[in-house]
Amino acid sequence: MDSENKQPGDKKDMIDDAREEIVGMAKEGMHHPATKPVLKGAAIGAVAGAILPIVTWPIGLAAGAGYVLYNRIKK
Repeated sequence: MDSENKQPGDKKDMIDDAREEIVGMAKEGMHHPATKPVLKGAAIGAVAGAILPIVTWPIGLAAGAGYVLYNRIKK
């Protein structure tokens, strides 16, 4: 798909963007601009998961990190 023909909600494009962000965070560590917000979201999700009766902290951690990463990519 050409970059000129990208649609705003294109799933393949979003997956590619997510992959780029994750690989960038893995390579650059704390120097990547997405790392700190994603870690903050993961921490907030873990705390929320520990407080909520049904959700456990690992699920909250993954959900918090995923939410922040999704919001960062869709911009």
